[in-house]
Parts: sequence; C-alpha cells; structure tokens
Amino acid sequence: MVENNIAENEKLEEAQEIVQTSMYYAMGLGIVPVPIFDFVAVSVVQLDMLRRLCKLYEVKFLKGKGKNILGALVGGGFSATVSPLLASLVKLIPLVGTTLGALSMPILAGSSTYAVGKVFIQHFESGGTFLDFDPKAVKEFYAEKLKEGTVVAAKAKPANA
Repeated sequence: MVENNIAENEKLEEAQEIVQTSMYYAMGLGIVPVPIFDFVAVSVVQLDMLRRLCKLYEVKFLKGKGKNILGALVGGGFSATVSPLLASLVKLIPLVGTTLGALSMPILAGSSTYAVGKVFIQHFESGGTFLDFDPKAVKEFYAEKLKEGTVVAAKAKPANA
C-alpha cells in the first residue's frame, strides 16, 4: 500500500513537471513576434503535453480527438478563444502592437497551457480517458485553473533564468 502511494505521488509529480515544462515552452513561443504562428505553436505544445500525459497515465492518445478537445476546452468561451488570438494579431500593429503582444501573449499562452494540463491531470488521476472527456463538465475547473495559471505564468521563471 505504501509503495503504491509512493508510485502515485511520483506519477503526479512527473505530471506536474510535464505541465510546468509545457507552460514554459508555450510562454517562450508566445514571445515570437510572428502573428498567428505563436498561436498555432502554442496549440502544438499543448497537444504534445496531452500526448505526454497520456503516456504517463497509460491512456491511449488520439491526435484528432486531442485537437477537438483542445478546441472545445480552450475555445469554450468567447474570451478564451479570442484573447490569445487577439494578443497574437495585435503584433501586426507596428511598434506598439509588437510590445503589447510580447507582453500579453506569453502570459495567455502559459496560463491556458497550465489550465489544460491541470484539467487533464485531474481527469486522468480519476481514471478518465480521452474518450470519456467532457469539456463542458470541466468548464468551471478550467476557468479556475486559467486564473491560477495567469498568476503562475506571471511569476514563472524558468530554471535557467
């Protein structure tokens, strides 16, 4: 029983590491001054994070389903869908847009990646799979983790910094 708890704690710690690392990558890509590229790149990081969490929890990863889930989860509300895209597009405005985008997109990218990761850790820890994931059922939890992720991302300092 004790060994089982240790293994579960180690798995949870590894899952937290996957989310943190993915958050840092997403934040780094959010700085890229190329509109839309940053938005797409962050989606790729989030999809890879889901793949890695699936592997850790021994859940079958389905790329197409993962894309759909991310779209429904991250894009579930108007502000969640539009904010990262606007932060990316605002970079098109010379000088001011680049500065505003460089300040806002990394935080948005990091916070949404953090929230997605936390939602899936909870889902997989409770025995869930990709096939039984319901974005509507975790909407409030996602919103809570998105707020938490905004604070975490704003304070985030990669280990090398």
